Amino acid sequence: MSSAVRNLSISQTVAEAIGLEMERDENVMVMGEDVGKIGGVFGATRTLQKRFGDKRVRDTPISEMAFTGMGVGLAMAGLRPIVEIMFVDFIGVCLEQVYNAMAKIPYMSGGNVRVPMVIKTAGGCIGSAAQHSQCLWGLFAHLPGMKVVAPSSPFDHKGLLSAAIRSDDPVVYIEHKALLLKKAETFLNGGHVPEERYAIPLGKAKVVREGSDLTLATLSASVEYALEVSEDLAREGIDLEIVDLRTVVPLDSETVAASVSKTGRLLVVDEDYLSFGLSGELVTRVIEALGPGGLKQVARHAVPDVPIPAALSLEEAVVPGPASIAQAVRELAAVS
Repeated sequence: MSSAVRNLSISQTVAEAIGLEMERDENVMVMGEDVGKIGGVFGATRTLQKRFGDKRVRDTPISEMAFTGMGVGLAMAGLRPIVEIMFVDFIGVCLEQVYNAMAKIPYMSGGNVRVPMVIKTAGGCIGSAAQHSQCLWGLFAHLPGMKVVAPSSPFDHKGLLSAAIRSDDPVVYIEHKALLLKKAETFLNGGHVPEERYAIPLGKAKVVREGSDLTLATLSASVEYALEVSEDLAREGIDLEIVDLRTVVPLDSETVAASVSKTGRLLVVDEDYLSFGLSGELVTRVIEALGPGGLKQVARHAVPDVPIPAALSLEEAVVPGPASIAQAVRELAAVS
């Protein structure tokens, strides 16, 4: 890669990644509500319609079932559509097309029909109440046939989105609303973004901070929260190792297990729901990999099984954030 790097916001990075892939492959197109003329509700498709025209960057009616199904058909016909569902919470409106069509047609056709499409959507909590605040990556991960990506840094957003667009398998790509609203120069992890096109392989986690006392495995905005508190914890004598999972499917439990074999303790932080989700799956895989006695202590810090409250004070009480993550680390580190 060249040395020409810039601080970019997530929305700038995503728009750049899509534009570069559209230049590289004329089969790549974008569709969704407000993606064209407005450039996306977070600006993540800015300038693309002006550059590539309204046939390749299509504004759609408010009908997720219809345009997601259209995306499936276009992918089966050889295009590579990026279908934007504005907020991941709205996936229920078109879930039939996602998990019964997009995810299953390659399997049901014996691999003869590919569905190379990306569902691009935004999740996460910014005070938007129960119907606009979920992450839901655990839902998609539970339904076989889809890769699931949830980046944390501007650098990873560009590289992972490029890989998702090039994938011959369907991919659900989940941006975090708090990261989309975060200023470019404030990122603690991977804020510099090279100008050129690049792809990061899906399914490979990254150790973003090395430490010796405890492994914290997480993804999306929680990576930034963990980095935010890590130096304060270090001053308290807790040397935190932070693993950014990057993708839920494939799930790189090997990198997490390797870290835990060094630290002996594992904390999984997940902004999705606690039960039947990513945190339990990752803990189980690490225990299976390390065997009896390979893990001294383990804990999970995730959203309890309640809808996200509307009041910010109540949201902060149930959703992992910097303060609660730091407290969860302290409690686990104190266990002998």
